[in-house]
Amino acid sequence: MSVKDPRVKAPIFPLYSFVLSFLVLGALTTGQMLILQNYLDFQNVSRGYVVSVLIYWVLVAAAFTLLTRYQFIRRYHKPMEEFAAATRKVARGDFSVYVSPRHLKDKMDYLDAICIDFNVMVEELGSIETLKTDFFSNVSHEIKTPLSVIQNYAQALKNEKLTPEQRAGYIDTILDSSSRLSGLITNILKLNKLEKQNLPQISESYDLCAQLCECALGFEELWMSKNIEFIADIEDRAVIEADASLVELIWNNLLSNAIKFTEPGGTVILQQSSTDTEVIVSITDTGCGMSEETMKYIFDKFYQGDTSHSTEGNGLGLALVLRILQLIGGSITVASIPSDKTSFTVRLPVRPAAAAEY
Repeated sequence: MSVKDPRVKAPIFPLYSFVLSFLVLGALTTGQMLILQNYLDFQNVSRGYVVSVLIYWVLVAAAFTLLTRYQFIRRYHKPMEEFAAATRKVARGDFSVYVSPRHLKDKMDYLDAICIDFNVMVEELGSIETLKTDFFSNVSHEIKTPLSVIQNYAQALKNEKLTPEQRAGYIDTILDSSSRLSGLITNILKLNKLEKQNLPQISESYDLCAQLCECALGFEELWMSKNIEFIADIEDRAVIEADASLVELIWNNLLSNAIKFTEPGGTVILQQSSTDTEVIVSITDTGCGMSEETMKYIFDKFYQGDTSHSTEGNGLGLALVLRILQLIGGSITVASIPSDKTSFTVRLPVRPAAAAEY
């Protein structure tokens, strides 16, 4: 199958290539004759001999041009035709394209390196396209679910036979779904700004321990209602330089998840320590735990390993946490035992130098 691009109009070797080859060879011969002029008798050279020499060099120039053209087509033109065909497929949205390098690793040239890098690029583009498709699919699902609940219960409120208790329950359900939808949209917007680095950071010195206490107390009613034992082991004071509003999102998401996945009567432990260069915070819960496979994807957007709690979140919390930590130069690790416990450990630099390097 021909892979010639109809947009390419230039010939592989135009006429001037042959003319240039002839002139160069003729110039070299003339130079040689000038060097040997003291040993040759040009006066007695017949015109027929001169014509024969010219014809000879025309044939040599033609042979040289054809040989060069053959080598060029075999080594570069054909591979570049195939490469151009592959790029056209990618431009049309086909990310299954693969261009095979022409040489083994020990004999690679720059064209082989280009092919390898192209294959990596196409693979990444395919992954991004898949993630984008999954993202829109998940967003559509997450938005449609609360909207359906709101619509159904709003329709049910038209029933005049409802008791006051039923009406109040329907209204609470609508409010809960509205709050969930609002939270989803807010998180999507925040994540979008964080990924584009359009969310301005305001670094300031503040007491991280005080922030942890405030965030934990914000969930007091929730853990009390589930009869969860909340244990806090933190220092009196630990000052860091960071955007307090962004870091607060980290603790709110991690604490919310810990309490959400801990069954009534369980335990949530908040621990904090610090060194000269970093602050270490771990949040451990005695919830359902996670398998090794689940832990590979927990920071992906919309991924929810435990679907039994899927109505309580939208799968964006940990994606937000990871992106924030990447921006401010922090890190997060997770350790978990299925049906036993899960522990998230966050490390934050005391000063934002690491964030600047990132």
